Amino acid sequence: RFEAAHDDHRAIMVKVLADRLAEACAEWLHAKVRRELWGYAPGEDLSYEDILRERYQGIRPAAGYPACPDHSEKQTIWRLLRVEETIGMRLTESFAMWPPSAVAGTYFGHPEAKYFTVAPIGRDQLEDYARRKGISLEEAEALLATILA
Repeated sequence: RFEAAHDDHRAIMVKVLADRLAEACAEWLHAKVRRELWGYAPGEDLSYEDILRERYQGIRPAAGYPACPDHSEKQTIWRLLRVEETIGMRLTESFAMWPPSAVAGTYFGHPEAKYFTVAPIGRDQLEDYARRKGISLEEAEALLATILA
């Protein structure tokens, strides 16, 4: 509505708010998983600073972020959970989520699970990745362009 009225400020503010709400929901759900659903941290009582510093057990990495740089892996999540059929979210050709104020990832609750960044990879690793994923080298290069050495 705001875009149609050329009210750029309000349009941007709505998008920012929607993005923050999506991320807050993901953080809330991760806490619920830790404390109740999986229950491996039932007495957890973290401060806001502890949450920001990720002082909880487990991680919630997402495709396209440093630990999982290949955005196309979202297709696996979409297929397994039947996301489009179930809630109507879809992926664009470049694997962006639509609507854009969305979060998709995985939870790992192991006590030793830590966030990490995939370092630049060499040609041999790229070739191996393409072979294991069953895609062309060109496709792999496009998917992993941000981490190629």
